[in-house]
Amino acid sequence: MTTRAFRMKLKPGTVEEYRRRHDELWPDLGRALGDAGIYDYSIFLDEETLHLFAVLKLWPDHKIAELPKQEVMQRWWDYMADLMEVEPGNRPREWPLQQMFHFA
Repeated sequence: MTTRAFRMKLKPGTVEEYRRRHDELWPDLGRALGDAGIYDYSIFLDEETLHLFAVLKLWPDHKIAELPKQEVMQRWWDYMADLMEVEPGNRPREWPLQQMFHFA
């Protein structure tokens, strides 16, 4: 099992819409995430800075590198681009986070 964490950033005034869109996650996107080997994925919000902190767990044989190539992933990025900081191609800007502590 691998755990990855990263930060993203929302644009001002988009928190509720971001939450609504994730509450209505497309079933085909959910399947694509699972097929890529993601089995636990959470996103947390720092309301003061509008930073999103994502943590996901991956099975050892994951194929997460293939996810950006999938049409459903690209459609989701286009759908979310008006709410957050993005790269060219509408992929959300991500800043990797280094694990500093873990208690199990």
